[in-house]
Amino acid sequence: MCGIIGVVGSAGALETVLEGLRRLEYRGYDSAGVAFQDHGDLWSRRAAEGTRSVEALVETCGDAPATLTVGIGHTRWATHGNPTEINAHPHLDCGKRLGLIHNGIIENHAELKAALEALGHGFRSGTDTEVMVHLLEDELRTDGDLVAATRRMLGHLRGAFAVAVVSADHPDQLVAARRVSPLIVGMSDGVSYLGSDIPALMGKVDRVFAIEEDHVVDLRPGSIVVTNAEGQVVSPQSVEITWTSEVAEKGGYADFMTKEIHEQPEAIAATLASRIDATGSIQLDDMDFDEEDLRQIDKVVIVGCGSSYHAGLVGKFAIERWAGLPTEVDIASEFRYRDAKFGPSTLVIGVSQSGETIDTLEAIKQARKGGSTVIAISNIVGASMTREADGAMYTRAGLEVSVASTKTVLAQVIALELLALRLAELRGTRSAEEIEQIVRELHSLPAFVAGLVGATKRVEEVAAGISSARDYFFLGRHLGYPVALEGALKLKEISYLRAEGYPAGELKHGPIALIEPGVVVVAVVLSGPMAEKMYSNIAEVKARGATVVVVAEASDQVVESVADYVLRIPDVADFAAPVLAMVPLQQLAYAIAKSRGIDVDRPRNLAKTVTVE
Repeated sequence: MCGIIGVVGSAGALETVLEGLRRLEYRGYDSAGVAFQDHGDLWSRRAAEGTRSVEALVETCGDAPATLTVGIGHTRWATHGNPTEINAHPHLDCGKRLGLIHNGIIENHAELKAALEALGHGFRSGTDTEVMVHLLEDELRTDGDLVAATRRMLGHLRGAFAVAVVSADHPDQLVAARRVSPLIVGMSDGVSYLGSDIPALMGKVDRVFAIEEDHVVDLRPGSIVVTNAEGQVVSPQSVEITWTSEVAEKGGYADFMTKEIHEQPEAIAATLASRIDATGSIQLDDMDFDEEDLRQIDKVVIVGCGSSYHAGLVGKFAIERWAGLPTEVDIASEFRYRDAKFGPSTLVIGVSQSGETIDTLEAIKQARKGGSTVIAISNIVGASMTREADGAMYTRAGLEVSVASTKTVLAQVIALELLALRLAELRGTRSAEEIEQIVRELHSLPAFVAGLVGATKRVEEVAAGISSARDYFFLGRHLGYPVALEGALKLKEISYLRAEGYPAGELKHGPIALIEPGVVVVAVVLSGPMAEKMYSNIAEVKARGATVVVVAEASDQVVESVADYVLRIPDVADFAAPVLAMVPLQQLAYAIAKSRGIDVDRPRNLAKTVTVE
């Protein structure tokens, strides 16, 4: 999730772009850069200083010509390629006549790069983005028309992108296009602007135009022309800006948690993107070891904290089922003090949104010292855990601001399931056809999640009916158990209510003593052999006066007769169901917290990243 901005025709273009990047820094702070037309050449600067990248970029721009009027800027959330200056945008073509910035992921970048290298193009970065500027360089040789060349370039690409281009040979012109990733444009007082979202243009325009998929925009001083895939001029949709800067950064949502819940389909899609190569094999990210060594693994240990631990529990089921490997999941703060035995036949997987969680970081250090192979699953490229591990797999969920994790948890589940499939490939425990079918099921999830996040009315009704309770129990079995744990965590951390997650079979071993009228039990019932057992557990708590909320699949015919409230999810394969079942529980926790007047983004006593023991 990167931020982009561009301006055409302003004497203060550089300051406009830099100010826009300051506003967009929440979209990515791995690096930042700019490129401007400068009397028939390109003037470009980049910086990669982590959270102070934009500040560092501003410092490098002290020698900028005073005559810059046309340019683009980018702040990066790294996906392909480490967060270094060489991977920072803008990227330039071989002749350094084109500068290009990009928000999104190009899924077929590897095959495009191979073809371009065969034609003599030299690549400087490790990004997927750079293939576009070289493609455009080739396409421009046809007719020299930057708009037409950009349109032809789109035909080569698979994936998600909002892209903007500046050319030394096309004065007073910027060209941009999009597919999936957002892009807006606007104009005021003869100056034309583009951006990835509204904060980039705050204070410059009071109305923007949303660009549709596969449309190309030609921006010049006082002129914006939008054409479709066939080159026909179209009229973009107008959007009036009525937001404050703070609201704009939240995408118009009331808070970051809501925004991030709504970003979950994109987070899942991005985590899945580019994971399948031309041979149909699953690709991991940065692996500093021979993947063939994974064939020798005879045990897997997953470590994490909080929501990452819950994602690890789902991953355990996937690895055991698909790869046939015995798998343990441990809370990192406990794992690091065990007398665990390690060796080269053990694979240790550390899971952390930030990649900086101190307990998980120390746990994987301990595992490496013991000789185990270590893989880090993180949302942050170049985080401490990814540097410490032998390999890394990135969730690509984009910046998560709210303390309560939502989109990163779902992305972690997807990453762990992809890793499980790769282990199954290497070990030959699942056929290529079986793996292909599972991957197809995973790719169906973004659409299903989009449907769930857009349907909040029923969740709000349920919340209104149970929000006066003080005690909540979340129950699940098998794949429903990690979902129950995650649901309980979300409710307690943002509503400050007592909420406990249990495996439903443990009810009779103590917790049932606490069930009485006024207690709410939230049961996660997923299809399969555990469903009947879950309904027996529900009968036990109903008999003792509990109010019961059930998360169940659409085809479940029993649930209406046993539950006080029902939250439905679509029918999917069992390994995909936990991803969907977590969504209504996120929404339920949110609705209850809001009814109690709590700031969901900043729950008391909690920090987004835990870097102390």
